[in-house]
Amino acid sequence: MQKYTILLLIALIFSCYNSKEEKQKNTLILALNSPPNVAEMDSIPKLDLEDANTLGELPLHCMNIEYPNRLSQTLGSDDDLKPPSVLHPAFYGCFDWHSAVHGHWSLVSLLKSFPEMDKAEIIEKKLLQNISKEHIETEVAYFFGEHNKSYERTYGWAWLLKLAEEIHTWESPVARELENNLGPLTNLIVEKYIEFLPKLNYPIRVGEHPNTAFGLSFAWDYANTVNNTELKDLIEQRAKNFYLKDADCPISWEPGGYDFLSPCLEEAALMKRVLTTAEFRVWLNLFLPQLRDKNFVIETGKVSDRKDGKLVHLDGVNFSRAWSLNKIAEGLPEYMHLKQMANYHINYSLPSIINDSYEGGHWLGSFAIYALNSVSE
Repeated sequence: MQKYTILLLIALIFSCYNSKEEKQKNTLILALNSPPNVAEMDSIPKLDLEDANTLGELPLHCMNIEYPNRLSQTLGSDDDLKPPSVLHPAFYGCFDWHSAVHGHWSLVSLLKSFPEMDKAEIIEKKLLQNISKEHIETEVAYFFGEHNKSYERTYGWAWLLKLAEEIHTWESPVARELENNLGPLTNLIVEKYIEFLPKLNYPIRVGEHPNTAFGLSFAWDYANTVNNTELKDLIEQRAKNFYLKDADCPISWEPGGYDFLSPCLEEAALMKRVLTTAEFRVWLNLFLPQLRDKNFVIETGKVSDRKDGKLVHLDGVNFSRAWSLNKIAEGLPEYMHLKQMANYHINYSLPSIINDSYEGGHWLGSFAIYALNSVSE
């Protein structure tokens, strides 16, 4: 009898333990799948000098780190096998070419806003060393190679023009030297956009590098800033060709497992640029009607493994959603509630990028800075 009593007691203990464990598991699942409590994280994030010094360390650390490196190069012969710093003397660090480019953009953007940064002189010196006339000549020559004419199309192209735009609007003697040095590559990328866009019959609607709406948005910003009417008019025409008839974008399908861009929101942010305010209101109400709902919530992307270079993309989707939401809401009172959602997305991922593994650290700082720059009161 005593034996059976002990067995029953053990069974009850395990039953309670398993019940508690299952309850904890279910609670965790519920938390991961519940809508975020926006009220807890909707404070307005602001980029200050301390943040600038911290975020500046990310590209400053990696802009001259050659390995590991993802070249994304098409080889024509053994002669093409050269070190990254030889192939791309300006933009060889930070794991890949486009990350190196927007790492340089980050430093320019931070210096523009905070010229009193602790390492301002070091940053200026490194920018001038990397973006030298000779280095840019080599970068230009690479794009004329037989097998790499479409290299970095269009994600890297977009960031190159964003870098050129940032330098153009920076009032500094250093900026004028950088702009002059970068000019041949900037002009080449503009020519490549003008040549390529008429050939693109269908937009690319993914959440990663080839996304057409993202590439057109950054290129439009550049063209608008420097008053390149040929490029700007072409982008407006192609954006309307691609997206004007779109409706009911399936934003509930987002994000994809590797996304760092929101296909729906990037498209909306582009159309905000190219349409009149009246046209955009009508278009957006058909494309994403749920955005007008002040209770609309889109859950943040969640990273399960910060050392996985693909999975960490989801922090990027939070930042890019934020800059898109802020662009959509710009000047439209009925969409001002989207700014709160943008703040939530920034605040959710911002703590993760400092002291992050190299898989995220080599690029996420740029996304954070661009998202923070999009914030307004």
